[in-house]
Formats: sequence, C-alpha cells, structure tokens
Amino acid sequence: MSGDTAPDVLVLRTGTHGMPVEQYAAAIRERLPDRTVELARTPAEEREAIRDARFVTGMTFRDDLLEAAENLEVFACAYAGTGHLPLDRLEARGVAVTNASGVHGPNIGEHVLGAILRFTRRFHVGARQQRRREWRHYQAHELQGSTVTIVGLGAIGRAVCDRLEPFGVETIGVRYTPEKGGPTDDVIGFGGEGFDEALARTDYLVLACPLTETTRGLIDGEAFVTMDPDAVLVNVARGPVVETDALVDALRSNWIRGASLDVTDPEPLPEEHPLWNFENVQITPHNAGHTPNYYERLADIIAENVRRVDADGADAELENQVRL
Repeated sequence: MSGDTAPDVLVLRTGTHGMPVEQYAAAIRERLPDRTVELARTPAEEREAIRDARFVTGMTFRDDLLEAAENLEVFACAYAGTGHLPLDRLEARGVAVTNASGVHGPNIGEHVLGAILRFTRRFHVGARQQRRREWRHYQAHELQGSTVTIVGLGAIGRAVCDRLEPFGVETIGVRYTPEKGGPTDDVIGFGGEGFDEALARTDYLVLACPLTETTRGLIDGEAFVTMDPDAVLVNVARGPVVETDALVDALRSNWIRGASLDVTDPEPLPEEHPLWNFENVQITPHNAGHTPNYYERLADIIAENVRRVDADGADAELENQVRL
C-alpha cells in the first residue's frame, strides 16, 4: 500500500467471473495515469486503505469496511445489480453509488441470441445425434416471423433487441413505465391482461430484468399455462424471477418447448436437481456475463466518474448513478 497518502481510487480485493482483480486495477490505472490507484490484497489492507479513501470500487461492500470508511464519497459497484449492498446505510452516510449497467450489453445480448438460435435450429438434437453417429434428418424451426418478448428494457434488454433486429421478428418489451416506450415493436407493463396476452403469443420469452418485489415469481404456474406450448424461456435475469417448481412441472407436462437458464433458484443448482435431466433445458453456470472485456468497459465508467468528481465535487452527476 502507499502509506500515509490516500489513493485516488481504492480497488477492493474481490474479483468476478474468474478474472484476477489485478486486471481491473490495471485497466483503471491505464485510464488514469496521473492518479493513484491502489489494490487492497488483504482484509487488513482494505480496512486501512478505506479509512481515508474518497472513491472506492468493488463487487461487494462489507459492513466492517463501511464502519471504517471516514471520508467515502463514491462507491462504484462492479456489478449491475446493487441489491446486495447496504444501500440505506450508504445513503445515510451521503455516499453516492454507481453500478456497472451497460457493461454486460454485448456479451449477454450474444448469449441470449445464441440460446434462441440453439432452440430455433435445434442444435441440441443435432449434437445428440452426432454423439451417437446418427445421420438422420430432424425438423427445425425458423426464427423469422417469431414473437420475442423481452422482460426488462435496460442495457441488456436493449442489446438483445438490437441483435434481434436483422432476424425479422416481432418484439414486445415489458417495463415498469411503458409510456416511456422503447426499442421494441410494442411496449407493455407488468401484470394485467396485456402481459397475459403477450405471454400467450410469445415464441421466445427473454427475462432480462432485475429481481424486485414485482418480478420475484413473475413466471409462475399460471404464466406457464398461459404460454404457448411451443414457447421457449430464456432467463439471464435472476433465478427467483421464475418459480422453479412451476418450471419443472411445465417441462414435465410439455407446457413449453424448452428453457435456457443462465440463472437458477437455488443457485448453484444442486447436483440432484431434476432440471439437470431435461434434454430440452440448457444450463450455463451464471456465465452469460463473462466477457474478456468486462474490466475494460467497467474501467471506462470508473475513469469518467473520477474526472467528474474532480471537476464538480459532491455536486457531480455521475455516470450510472443509482438513485437511492
């Protein structure tokens, strides 16, 4: 550590997606060559360095660190979601919070598109027959002319919509404030007849929303009964947006054609869980967010906000600021 001088940016020691957090610190240093960027490598170093730090970034924020932070002005969360943070306590301390919204747009957008194409062209059937060395034709589908409903029109939802544009699909967006419109052909709100009608004509249901009181259990038994039996569920949001037992029942009863799950409830998915055994279920281990460019995109946001704080102080309007 740098001793008595408080760093301009303190990077906490927890990384993500299996990528060393040193890469994150290096990316910030590259963008802020005239500033000091410290990486705390131990709990003791974190508690010592955070005492005088004004700008801190990391994946999580432990209670003991918040107690030790005497001069903290900005906490830059390195995740898009901030529900795991002590937001009330940060607000009470007057700490501004930012998130990583937008960082995941390209990679998760591609993940969703790949999942949809996998089920459209039934690549999982081809892979099974290849393992068996079977040269036997099977029926596939066309994406063109399908209806794709995207729940959540944040950065990820918009990225999904952008990548679907060349495929000639009809898109329905679901958001809290449908009057704001969006990039989809239609925009509706949560719940009510409009949502049910959208489910009934959806071929691919993409969940890209945060987990809130509104979205928890949004896709339940009633939703699966309402969906067309040829519909496919793609969940890159959070596991509890879908009622797991209802999903298992829907798959067993052929109420839907299949599901691509990057997130589950519970998570990690236990080895004995029945979802592992369905051939028409694709499971990835919360991996849609992985990209070699994660830290690079995140460092762009951090560097810009450090410049804004230097220029405008406590009155700075920060990129990706979370409204507390």
